[in-house]
Amino acid sequence: MTDPIPDTPVRERRRPRAVVASVLFVALLGMGGWYAGRQKEVPVAPQTGAPRLANGAGRKLFEQVMMAVQQRFVDSVGSDQLFEKAAAGLLDELGDPYTTYLPPDRLKSLDEQITGTYAGIGLNVNERDGFQTVVEPLPGSPAYKAGVQMGDRLVAIEGMSTRKMLSEEIGRAVRGKPGSKVNITLERAGRTLELNIVRDTVHRRAVARAVLLTGSVAYVDINIFGNKTSEELATAVDSLVKAGATSLVLDLRGNPGGLLEQGVTAAELFLDPGQSIVELRSRPGALSDKYGDREPQRWPNLALSVLVDHGSASASEIVAGALQDHDRAIVIGSSSFGKGSAQTVFTLNSGAGVRLTTARWYTPSGRSISKPLPSETDDDGDRRTPPDTVRPAFKTDAGRTVLGGGGILPDVAVSDSVAPAALQALTRALGPHVSALRDAIAAEALNIKRGGKLSGPTAPVTPEMLNDVYAGLVSRTASPGRPLYDAAAEWVARSLGYEMTRVSFGVEAEFLRRAHDDVVLQRAIQLLRGSRTPREVFAHLESLNSKVVVPAAR
Repeated sequence: MTDPIPDTPVRERRRPRAVVASVLFVALLGMGGWYAGRQKEVPVAPQTGAPRLANGAGRKLFEQVMMAVQQRFVDSVGSDQLFEKAAAGLLDELGDPYTTYLPPDRLKSLDEQITGTYAGIGLNVNERDGFQTVVEPLPGSPAYKAGVQMGDRLVAIEGMSTRKMLSEEIGRAVRGKPGSKVNITLERAGRTLELNIVRDTVHRRAVARAVLLTGSVAYVDINIFGNKTSEELATAVDSLVKAGATSLVLDLRGNPGGLLEQGVTAAELFLDPGQSIVELRSRPGALSDKYGDREPQRWPNLALSVLVDHGSASASEIVAGALQDHDRAIVIGSSSFGKGSAQTVFTLNSGAGVRLTTARWYTPSGRSISKPLPSETDDDGDRRTPPDTVRPAFKTDAGRTVLGGGGILPDVAVSDSVAPAALQALTRALGPHVSALRDAIAAEALNIKRGGKLSGPTAPVTPEMLNDVYAGLVSRTASPGRPLYDAAAEWVARSLGYEMTRVSFGVEAEFLRRAHDDVVLQRAIQLLRGSRTPREVFAHLESLNSKVVVPAAR
C-alpha cells in the first residue's frame, strides 16, 4: 500500500527489494561498540579494537561526528538514542518533506487513522471555557451506549481532573484494552454524573456523511481513504440511488488522502473498463506501475461533481484527477494541495517505521500535480504554485484543457468569502484571548437551548443573541471593541447558528444548516440539479450564469 497522505504514511507490501535494503541499512547502523576511550578534540578514528564499518570518507565522517557527540556533547546521550537520531536526521536531510522516521507511537497512531479502528469509548471532546466538553459521542460507541450526551463536561477520568489535560492526554486516558473499564465523571446542567464504561473496539467511518439533499442530489463526504473507504462509499451511494438520487456530490474537501489502492478502487466505481486512473513512476530504470479500471461503472447514469480545496491531497487528488481527465465529474471548489508523490512505510524490528517517497504519480492525461517542495520555495517558505502561463497544459478525453504542476485546478472555482478581512481583524484584536470567542458562542448556544428560544433548526440568529455573545466576550476579559465585533457579525452569526442548531437538534440538523450556507456545495447542487446525465453537467455549466451569490447567514 502506498501513502498519498501529506503527514500520514501507510504500509505497502510491494517492492520487497526496498524492504531488504531498508533492513540492511538499519542493520549496518546497529553494528557494535564504536565509542570508548578519549580521543583528540575531533575524533579521527574509533577506539583501537572497535569494529570499523568500511573505508571511505563518508563513513569516516559519520564515525567522527558520532564519537564527538558521545564523548564531548554537554549532555550524555545513549548509543541507542544516537543511532535513532542519526537515522531520523539522515531521512530529514534527503530534503523530501514526506520522507521521515516514525517512532512506534506515531506508527501506531497512523495505523489507527488508516484503519479507523481503535480500542476506547468513542468520545469526541473539545475545550470550552477551560473544560473538556463532549462534542459528540460516536454513534454506537461505548460512550454513546452509556448515555454520554453532546454538551456534557468531562471533568474527571479515574478521579483525575481533566481541567489542565490536553486532548492527546484525554485520548490516552480513555483508551485501553477491549473489555477493560474506565471511570469518567461528567457535569450536565449542574448535575454530576459518574459512569463506568467498558472499553470496546471503536470504528470511525471513512464516509463521514451520506444524505439525500433537495432535487434528488445525493451528498457523500469522505474524510480519509482508509482500508474500507471504497466499500463504505459503494454502500452509501447504493442506498442513496435507491432513495431516488439522480446525481451525486462527492465531497473530498479537507481529505488528506490515504491508501493508494482505496483511491483507485473509489475511482473505479465511476469509470469504464480500460480507462486509466493513475501511473506511478519510481526511480530511473524501473518500470512504472499503471492502475486502470477493471469493472463496469456501478452507476453509469449518475451525474457527478467532486468538491476539492487546499486540504484535498494525495489519494483525494488521484480520484479528482482521474474523474476530471475522463470528463466523468465536474470538479468544483479551490485548488487542491498538490502532492504528486507516493510513500511506502517499512516497519522496523524496533516497532518504529521509515516512510520513504518511492514514486511520483501522474493523472491519466499525464499531469504531475506536485507543487514545489520547500527547498524550491521563496524566502518565506511557502510552496508557491507557478502561474498558469508557465504551467504545462494537458487535454481531457473531451479535449478540455487542464493544467499540471500545482494541484488539481477545479473546473469551477468557488470559495466562501464570508468577511475574511473583518474576521481576521477581530481575531488579531482578541490576540491570546481568541478562544474566548468560541467559548462565548458555545455558552450562548447552551443558554438558547435551555431557554427554549429556537422555533426550529433553521431559526435565525437575532441581534439579541449577538449582543449576548459580545457580553460573554467582555465577561471573559476579551473585549475587542464593538466596531470590530460588529464588522465580523456575519461570521459570528453563522458560527452561533451552527452551534445552537447542533446543541438543540443534533449534528444532522447542523449539517443541513451548514449546507445551506456552503456556497461550494450550493454551486454543485445548482449544476447537478439541471443535469440528467454525466455529460449534461458540462453543458449545463455553459448555460448558467457563473456569478456566485453568498447566502445570508442564518
